[in-house]
Amino acid sequence: MAKITLENLGHSYLPAPAAPADWALKEMTLEWQDGGAYALLGPSGCGKTTLLNIISGLLRPSRGRVLFDGRDVTALPPEERHIAQIFQFPVVYDTMTVFDNLAFPLRNRGLPEPEVRARVHEIAEMTDLSALLATRARGLTADGKQKISLGRGLVREDVNAILFDEPLTVIDPHLKFQLRSKLKELHHRVPKTMIYVTHDQTEALTFADTVVVMNMGEVVQTGTPEELFARPRHTFVGHFIGSPGMNVIPCTPENGRVLIGGEPFETANPPPSGGRPEGRFELGIRPEFLRIVPDGIPARLENVADAGRFRIADVTCLGHRLKLLAPEGQEIPADELKLAFDPAHSWLYRNGWLFEEGESP
Repeated sequence: MAKITLENLGHSYLPAPAAPADWALKEMTLEWQDGGAYALLGPSGCGKTTLLNIISGLLRPSRGRVLFDGRDVTALPPEERHIAQIFQFPVVYDTMTVFDNLAFPLRNRGLPEPEVRARVHEIAEMTDLSALLATRARGLTADGKQKISLGRGLVREDVNAILFDEPLTVIDPHLKFQLRSKLKELHHRVPKTMIYVTHDQTEALTFADTVVVMNMGEVVQTGTPEELFARPRHTFVGHFIGSPGMNVIPCTPENGRVLIGGEPFETANPPPSGGRPEGRFELGIRPEFLRIVPDGIPARLENVADAGRFRIADVTCLGHRLKLLAPEGQEIPADELKLAFDPAHSWLYRNGWLFEEGESP
């Protein structure tokens, strides 16, 4: 296992990048502790797989360094980094049995056969493959083959990190929950450094202790699932995490207040009291923190969708379309209603980024 440090890392697929758009990965510095469970989360094309391939050694960065436990491995090939990588499509040897698939990495390194057998049986038990050890891999379902890929990543004890690149994409939806739970369980039992790449927020937030949210080659925010939900550092994080995502409303900061359509609002991070700051300002509030109240800001109901334990209401308020979550059993007025915004969970953003206390106007 290893602590992984990405130091001033950046990458472009062009020979002479000049503009910011030329960079697949904009400069970043990240540190992942030994034995942690991490996720790289973002939409397709945001740079997640590029970053994963740099860590594994399949790609050399245009700038910066990759360190394992403080040792510079930027120029080392994959075989010298001791990395296990599980890809989107299961990579298995169809003509081999499950046992031989799991044993292959160990036999390839010359381990004695008694050690190979002991280790394979240990990992097969962890991955629920014990009953299938004598079965040829070609007869397994996609989730069974992906368990083999996972087992091959776990079977070596000299692995510095296990990297997952969209590993559940080809898995049937009803089996994804089982495999997600299995991955979490395995991390507790085998505390290796694990980095999980996905565009699916459910996969990232249920697997990882720390999530790195990426967009357009840039790290937008790093934090626990709770931190990303409660205090999005960028409006993109608010949109991307949450179902439904955060409401973002254009607003005007003026003399310490936030105005929307002339109506004043309190935020958890108020603007400075002197004058009007420059920039594009927005108020962000998650649907969970909008409430229907007897006396509040007038709004009009547009639509209601039933999601089981709660309902998602679409409303128009102060000229903007918003979503709110109404718990099961709460009455939603048919047409006109009143809303309250929770100030503790209302955030002010300037040019997309969370407005920080002490920022210059």
